[in-house]
Amino acid sequence: MQPEGVIDYIVAWLKDYARQAGMKGFVVGVSGGIDSALTSALCARTGLEVLCLEMPIHQSKNQVSRAANHIFWLKQHYPNVHSQWVELTPVFDSLLNTLPKADDSESLNMSLANTRARLRMTCLYYFAALNRYLVAGTGNKVEDFGVGFYTKYGDGGVDLSPIADLLKTEVYQLAHHLGIIPEILQAPPTDGLWGDNRTDEDQIGASYPELEWAMAMDQAGKKAGDFTGRQREVFEIYKRLHAVNRHKMIPIPVCELPDSLKSTS
Repeated sequence: MQPEGVIDYIVAWLKDYARQAGMKGFVVGVSGGIDSALTSALCARTGLEVLCLEMPIHQSKNQVSRAANHIFWLKQHYPNVHSQWVELTPVFDSLLNTLPKADDSESLNMSLANTRARLRMTCLYYFAALNRYLVAGTGNKVEDFGVGFYTKYGDGGVDLSPIADLLKTEVYQLAHHLGIIPEILQAPPTDGLWGDNRTDEDQIGASYPELEWAMAMDQAGKKAGDFTGRQREVFEIYKRLHAVNRHKMIPIPVCELPDSLKSTS
């Protein structure tokens, strides 16, 4: 990969899209992770207005501090960057107290994790509508098109996806090239939806380099039986997640009626 060329291409794409849409800039949810750090930096390089939102919901302190430090770094380098802190914990707790209790703790925990992401999406679009901004997505290629590791209508609810054709290792490469702060580069990837420090690898069962390998093998037409040991385990994890999350990666199904039923004759 040619880092400078890729960066220039994405920045030009962002700028052209915003101008053609008649929008003034971008709003990005900054989580303290590598994907949102790279996305916000790329948006900042367009020279258009960029609003970085911090939206903690029972967030661990290290995630909050990384996000704040990244935004501080951005503002030092790009005068077009602004930020807003929106404490969503009371909103989340109020909603939780309003909803009926659930008996299935595993399903409840997953539902609440997704609810956090959807509250943040709502907040992003609130500011986007106020300022005529586009909501910039932060998903990478493995998450968006490999294992579907995102929340439908949460962090998957965006206007455009500037880094969705980048593998996670490529995200790190570009972030390093742009000088993203070391604590972001060194932090284990996490979705930050659980109120603790569990990582993406803890949840998925495989690292991003492993998933990238499995994605490449799947695209090459390989089968689980072609591998043994850890490779087979990783490949099966990838295939299972790709299948169960396939509904996130395709357009919303539409029940198309036959003309014979719509005809009045």
